[in-house]
Amino acid sequence: MTTERTYPLLEGAKVLVCGIANDQSIAYGCAKAFRELGAELAITYANPKSKAYVEPLADALGASLLLPLDVTRSDELDAVFEQINRTWGRLDVLLHSIAWAPKSDLQGGLLESSAEGFAKAMDVSCHSFVRMARRAAPLMVDGGTMFTMSFHGANKVVEHYNLMGPVKAALEASARYLAHELGPQGIRVHAISPGPLKTRAASGLTDFDELLESASHRAPLRELVDIFDVGYTCAFLATQYARRLSGETLYVDSGVHIMG
Repeated sequence: MTTERTYPLLEGAKVLVCGIANDQSIAYGCAKAFRELGAELAITYANPKSKAYVEPLADALGASLLLPLDVTRSDELDAVFEQINRTWGRLDVLLHSIAWAPKSDLQGGLLESSAEGFAKAMDVSCHSFVRMARRAAPLMVDGGTMFTMSFHGANKVVEHYNLMGPVKAALEASARYLAHELGPQGIRVHAISPGPLKTRAASGLTDFDELLESASHRAPLRELVDIFDVGYTCAFLATQYARRLSGETLYVDSGVHIMG
């Protein structure tokens, strides 16, 4: 006879969400989903200009903390995790949805990318996740889950994705290695690979509207995903129902990635 077990979803879970720019951001969709499942939120904003857009969203979500975070600054990274430790004493979920490259490097082909631009894109879009994980892990006293956002261009050539393809490939590999290193502490790590979404970050890609239209026609479900589809996937993966999943790159793209 099996004993039926029920699990709370995310009631009382402490979640740090990094990368909200506006209400179209993937990170916002994730924050909203975490909150719907009962989590408490800490939300960051990139700079004073972005605070004007992020603060109303944080207020609407009832976020416990709203903190500045430029991921290139060690002092701001330290301050975020120190404040979380003072306020909560622990962290259960980290969501990293941050990517950036100089526009001139992003819009040219990989061959034309500068060493400086490539390095900056790698630092902000990939290694910042490693830096966050290093600081978050000691706060995940009962285990936890870490997420970062990738894209199919990490594994297959997507026209106009350019230098971000290799950068996201490095990010996915980093997630796997972090899953290996942090697994003994009960910490699970995932890269999430959404289909094309209309976000401010994506608007910097050349011919992005064509990519959206192509994806909607090629997807087996014949429709694009939205930020809340991504959010609910992350929320599920943060629950005990996904307790044996780690190191995955999970596609949330209506099946586009299976098509030739």
